[in-house]
Amino acid sequence: MTDFNSTERFSDRVADYVRYRPDYPPALLDWLRREHGVDASWRVADIGAGTGISSKMFLDAGHAVVAVEPNAPMRAAAEAWLGDNPRFRIVDGRADATGLDDAGTDLVSVAQAFHWFEPQATRREFARILRPGGLAAIYWNSRRLSGTAFLEGYEALLQRYGTDYTSVAERYADEPRMRSWFGAGWRGTAEFEHGQRLDFEALRGRLMSSSYAPKSDHPQHAPMLQALRELFDACAVDGRVSFDYDTRVYLGELR
Repeated sequence: MTDFNSTERFSDRVADYVRYRPDYPPALLDWLRREHGVDASWRVADIGAGTGISSKMFLDAGHAVVAVEPNAPMRAAAEAWLGDNPRFRIVDGRADATGLDDAGTDLVSVAQAFHWFEPQATRREFARILRPGGLAAIYWNSRRLSGTAFLEGYEALLQRYGTDYTSVAERYADEPRMRSWFGAGWRGTAEFEHGQRLDFEALRGRLMSSSYAPKSDHPQHAPMLQALRELFDACAVDGRVSFDYDTRVYLGELR
């Protein structure tokens, strides 16, 4: 990650992150396999792995995974969750200094953490650890900001109560920037629908897993949760709301 603040800003949100952050759609892995020849023999380096959500996707598909994560509480959570799997290990490292062997990785995986990385130093490091012909898959769940009363109300709530929401939220690169980052190694992109159906407790946890949500000692915390309760009550169907995402993936070699 790019600096100490970005590395540590989720340290006190790990429990909510583990329980309430979304996974990734099965269609993403299907696309990597069907369109690009990735199979279970490919060794995966999951960079900025956090609590292991993205790592678990590859473990469940039969891959050996080494997760790289600089945040100690997140590493501990991933180890507690996935450490019994003999195909999993997690190490302390950064996107630009993974500590992994030269050319020892078949597939670099980066999920939500990519927007915290320094692009050029990260690109050099990924090129170093990938074998010739290996691929880097950069992907994330992008929360929909409009389309339903709940999505629009939730975005308004974040704009109103988020501590530094406008400076850190939805900073993900678009396709032209990702094509430029990959350069001649560009292989393709895809987009998939994804979502969560959340009751109020899960919605509260999903909100509090975000680094810009004011914590319990902040004067905006209680008003924010009251607004969340009112939004939920207005929009819930059968006791749940639909938290919708578009999952985008960009793929290529780093020559």
